[in-house]
Amino acid sequence: MKKVALIPARYAATRFPAKLMQVLGNKPVIRHTYDNTIATGLFDEVIVATDSDIIFNEITQHGGKAVMSKRPHESGSDRIAEAVADMNVDIVVNVQGDEPFVKREPLKKLLHVFEVDEGKKVQVASLMQVLKEQQYIEDPNYVKVAVDKNCNAIFFSRSVIPYPRNKEMAITYYEHIGVYAFRKQALINFTNWPMTPLESAEKIECLRYLENGIPLKMVVVDYMGVEIDTPEDLARAAKYL
Repeated sequence: MKKVALIPARYAATRFPAKLMQVLGNKPVIRHTYDNTIATGLFDEVIVATDSDIIFNEITQHGGKAVMSKRPHESGSDRIAEAVADMNVDIVVNVQGDEPFVKREPLKKLLHVFEVDEGKKVQVASLMQVLKEQQYIEDPNYVKVAVDKNCNAIFFSRSVIPYPRNKEMAITYYEHIGVYAFRKQALINFTNWPMTPLESAEKIECLRYLENGIPLKMVVVDYMGVEIDTPEDLARAAKYL
């Protein structure tokens, strides 16, 4: 199987403009993401797909590979689908640009889903981790996911799911980590579907798959680091680094 990692990198951001070019340690967030993805050694190719000359130059001037998007895109999946449309590739992994602490083992587990026998039926897979701190469980910037007994996603939400109506029950909450793996055709199909109602309401792009009847296989991993959505996240990332 030919495997490529695509990193969608939009310069503008509603909550934290230019967040991917914020300096973390000795280089911008986007270069941490790119360099750490390369360092996993899992991919035939790693490419940043961006709408920004600034991000494009940051990557290419340091020896990396980047492509400019040809048109505006509503989601990261739309952006990387354009980039891989003419590529000969089997599995496409979407590594979010604001996930600077990419590690090998979680991505290896994600790719392994497609390598086992039952993985032949999997079209889309993604990562999740156990969320323990109440402040993050209640934070709408942390996307939660509920899964069935086979670890297929039932729903994604910025709200608390499941809602703890039964106070005597111990509930395991999962945070959705925005790293996906797709079979190429599943990704192309995604871009041909219109935005769905739940996706539009929650602003969570993977709901488009669920609303079109495509299961998402979820993989439980250990904590990957800090997703950069706010200036406070950047401060936490600096401490983590």
